[in-house]
Amino acid sequence: MSAPSLPDITASLPAEPVQARRFGKMRAAQSHALLEDYAELIDDLHASTGTARPTDIARRLGVSHATAIKAIGRLKRAGLATSQPYRGVFLTQAGVALAARSRARHRLVVDVLVAIGVPRETAEDDAEGLEHHISPATLEAFRAFLKRV
Repeated sequence: MSAPSLPDITASLPAEPVQARRFGKMRAAQSHALLEDYAELIDDLHASTGTARPTDIARRLGVSHATAIKAIGRLKRAGLATSQPYRGVFLTQAGVALAARSRARHRLVVDVLVAIGVPRETAEDDAEGLEHHISPATLEAFRAFLKRV
């Protein structure tokens, strides 16, 4: 008896430029997602406690202090944040706008997942990843879907 034949995976592969574009888009989204997560958390910390210290940011994101400092540096280089010794991290107007857009996308994704029957806690967890990788066209479809339900 002969071994079962394996499917030809090359037949299902997209064209190289298409696949490269998709992976490139994903890498860019992952890099931008980090900035969005930090901006959103800094904004939330300021709203709830009045301050966003690197130590608090690191603990809430589950990263080392050095990792948080490095990401805060990226935010600063991107013009999204400033910092003051002993006073913490502050978002610029562009940083506040980024946090607001990220938060709105998160809420929309959660609302759609809950509308299709996903438990809220699971929807919150899943939205944390989806919100950064979703296209504007899909977000608009989500908005339209929620208007119908």
